[in-house]
Amino acid sequence: MYKRILVPLEHSAYDEAILEHVRALATHCKASVILIHVADGWAARNIHQLDLRESEEIQADRAYLEGIAAGLERDGFEADAILASGDPVREIAAAATREGCDLIAMSTHGHRFFSDLFYGSVAESLRHRCTIPILLVRGSKMGKTAEYRAVS
Repeated sequence: MYKRILVPLEHSAYDEAILEHVRALATHCKASVILIHVADGWAARNIHQLDLRESEEIQADRAYLEGIAAGLERDGFEADAILASGDPVREIAAAATREGCDLIAMSTHGHRFFSDLFYGSVAESLRHRCTIPILLVRGSKMGKTAEYRAVS
């Protein structure tokens, strides 16, 4: 069914929810997993233009991604890690196309109306930008899964 699953990670407890689901789905489908984290702080957005060195935050993000990818590989999954910088929606959509992914699987915070208006929603924006299915799993600050739904 799915061959390449793109998994955007936040480097937070919310990631546990989607990783749990992706492990089961990738096992069932024999799919490879591509992890992506989009660093969007000032240094990350300007690292190439200003020829900046990687900040401690970016280094920590890279180590986090590589650690999760290594754990997936130890468990028998084919996994790659991408550390991007800039606008999360644009970078995730571009990675999905470039990597030939046929599913984006991500956790959500479950914001409602005012929070989404104020903070925006990466998941909602991706839904309008991508043509491949998106699996949304509601995570929690404590890292436990609450619910999931598929969006296309």
